Amino acid sequence: MLLQIFFSVLFGTLFLLLFIFRVVEPTYILLFNKPLYIHWYPFSKKLKLSQRQILENDFPFYTSLSSKKKMYFEHRVNEFIVKYDFIGKETVVTEQMRMLIAGTYVMLTFGMRNYLVTLFNKIIIYPSSYFSTVNLVHHKGEFNPQMKTIVFSWEDFLLGHQTSNDNVNLGLHEFSHVLHFHCLKSNDPSAIVFFDEFNEVIKYYSDQLLNIELTQKDYFRMYAYENKFEFLSVILEHFFETPSLFKSFHPELYAHVATMINFKEELLK
Repeated sequence: MLLQIFFSVLFGTLFLLLFIFRVVEPTYILLFNKPLYIHWYPFSKKLKLSQRQILENDFPFYTSLSSKKKMYFEHRVNEFIVKYDFIGKETVVTEQMRMLIAGTYVMLTFGMRNYLVTLFNKIIIYPSSYFSTVNLVHHKGEFNPQMKTIVFSWEDFLLGHQTSNDNVNLGLHEFSHVLHFHCLKSNDPSAIVFFDEFNEVIKYYSDQLLNIELTQKDYFRMYAYENKFEFLSVILEHFFETPSLFKSFHPELYAHVATMINFKEELLK
């Protein structure tokens, strides 16, 4: 009898979850253009005191969060540094490197439910710009999907992180490429919203009239117009570094980007 009750409850719960994810959430996405929920961690993982101190001292986005959202942020950072390998080339990987790199990725994807992706599995860190044997030029950073690798010059990563108003942030730039590729291939709720809004965002690159509007106001640096991939990465750098200026210059584009990554002011509270 007890066994029958157990299986009845189990199947009822499974049916309810299936109904929620197959019927309720798609409807919710259509109505509100965001996933039904973002953060749910039954066994939330905490950072060590030394790791948390790095975020407190060197990561303003983290310090702006509410206590509850700090717990979510720490859990995601912990998951990130466990999942991906950090490899130093001509340098020793430090705790600061792990925290700031992981924090940058978590900040970019904080409004998305499925944030850990399989497009890369290792992060290679050089002390400064490095010579690429692939195209025989020096690089500051790159995302190589064939090798499943993210590469950073630590000098340039740190400069981008510490200089918060020049709209140049190497970590955000390269991780934006990762997010872009992931959402083009995935069908999870956050990726669906991202893809739909990306199609609106990219009109500002491909539509001649909208493009002229952007170039006339001269807010985005010229590298944004290299191709659609760089366009997305550059506007995301601007979105996080000078959001007030972005919103004042291009309010409609700003709204599309905010929806694309589900980033709202209330996200921080």
